[in-house]
Amino acid sequence: MVKFDFSLLTRDGQKIESVVIAGRDQVDAERKLVQMYRNCTVLSVVIKYSDERQGQATSVEDILTLVSREN
Repeated sequence: MVKFDFSLLTRDGQKIESVVIAGRDQVDAERKLVQMYRNCTVLSVVIKYSDERQGQATSVEDILTLVSREN
């Protein structure tokens, strides 16, 4: 998953400098943002962190490989 750092203007006109939200992509993160801050205006978006491995389903083979390495 990728993390997005949003700067936004709330519906009351208050500026919020940094709201970090994880999502599959920017559209997914913005959807989550709008759920928390209805009628907000996004001022800027910065990709904060990206890790290809994080958030992916782990297969049984991957787990067995990790367990066998520890022994």
